[in-house]
Amino acid sequence: MGLFDPIKGFGVTFSTMFRKVVTEEYPEVMKVTAPRYHGRHQLNRHPDGLEKCVGCELCAWACPADAIFVEGGDNTEEARFSPGERFGAIYQINYLRCIGCGLCIEACPTRSLTMTNEFELADDNRQNLIYTKEQLMAPLLEGMEQPPHPMRLGENEQDYYVNGPQLARGEKPTEKPTEGAVR
Repeated sequence: MGLFDPIKGFGVTFSTMFRKVVTEEYPEVMKVTAPRYHGRHQLNRHPDGLEKCVGCELCAWACPADAIFVEGGDNTEEARFSPGERFGAIYQINYLRCIGCGLCIEACPTRSLTMTNEFELADDNRQNLIYTKEQLMAPLLEGMEQPPHPMRLGENEQDYYVNGPQLARGEKPTEKPTEGAVR
């Protein structure tokens, strides 16, 4: 240790004493997050309001913190919640355990589960940090109908996942290629 090392340390402290202090005025002024920030999860819907979640439980299996619980249920013609055979009947995310890694998002085959930019997840009650399906579902937008209801975007599940994104953008769905046609 040199003779002048303590003086160098005090020099760093002394040089920062005259810099302008940066004060964030949170919560009055909300900070804008980066566009790809991993915040609160959201369960998405198809353009007609049916749920994209098919209750496959892949998100729960991919979660390293065991923070997700999914229990699938079977759709019937009288009560259809998703275009597939199944839907997520019970869906819970425990934010006391969630580490925000995004592996659940990567595991979702239907792009049902995504993460929003919402970052205010603190609470003083532990039970409030276990989000249920009702809290995680995306809000109904104009033209959407609250499930259960029949399929409106096609006759089968394939129509939803192949033509669904085009219908959401207001485009006409592409025609199905005929057998033997080259694309």
